[in-house]
Amino acid sequence: MAKRLAEPRTSRGQIIKERLAAGLVRLAARLPLGALQRLGWALGQLFVVWPNKQRRNALINIRLCYPGLSPQEQVTLRDRTLREFGRTYLEIAYLWQRPADQVLGLVTEVRGGELLDRSDGRGVIVLSPHLGAWELAGLYLAAQGPTAIFYKPQRLLDALIHAARGRTGASMAPTTPRGVRVLVQALERGEYAGVLPDQEPKADTGAVFAPFFGVPAYTMLLVNRLARRTGARVIFMFAQRLGPGLGFRMHCIAAPEGIDAEDDQVAAAALNLGVERCVAVCPEQYVWPYKRFRRRPEGPPSPYRGPL
Repeated sequence: MAKRLAEPRTSRGQIIKERLAAGLVRLAARLPLGALQRLGWALGQLFVVWPNKQRRNALINIRLCYPGLSPQEQVTLRDRTLREFGRTYLEIAYLWQRPADQVLGLVTEVRGGELLDRSDGRGVIVLSPHLGAWELAGLYLAAQGPTAIFYKPQRLLDALIHAARGRTGASMAPTTPRGVRVLVQALERGEYAGVLPDQEPKADTGAVFAPFFGVPAYTMLLVNRLARRTGARVIFMFAQRLGPGLGFRMHCIAAPEGIDAEDDQVAAAALNLGVERCVAVCPEQYVWPYKRFRRRPEGPPSPYRGPL
């Protein structure tokens, strides 16, 4: 008789790590938002002062994307980015754990909100880059109507994150073929589908290299496929941080022409251009430490290797 394979078990160490992390999140969420953001600034300042990978990667990306800035201006943008980086990750505890109405009340202004209108019966693909408070953007979107969020399950805090992101009614669509079907069905019903558009795809299919700030970046084609299949409109949305305890300004921006083009290169370039337009509003709040250009076309090596 064939031996039955044992089901994977969660290690004791993993359970302890999960409980400790969840406890820290809940503890941090008790602090006022302004206090968390000031602590985040201090944490970011440590990244500025001490040599680390985030500081290095942020400067590499800024040099690639803003070659017109002087070396000192590039360093200044890097340092501002790292301080905002600290704020982003500490304020997440507040955004995850506080009551939904309290969190939504942090949105003090909405620019371009008319782009969220669904009265024509068409679904809307809402792209939220890793800019400002993207967790708040997802919560705000789901509060506007039925929403499916494309979501990558996490090894740590997955249940907490899943519950936090679903507080305003969003359904989670895992980053699998089944999850893609959930997005398609939501859009065909005239609902919202939320997608993070600026991560490097891991698969060798469904992506092409397209310019991002003039630098070739491996770019997803999922948004293009969804738009062409369902006829959904595409917009960008992000929450700009206004200052410690001052709330957020929500921006909705129309997608560039060509994002639903049949030509993959045209569509991917339009997607990246849309992200660029969002980043231009508050470039210091973008996640420049992320290795966006890790995968390269044939020829040049990864920019993250070798001396800075």
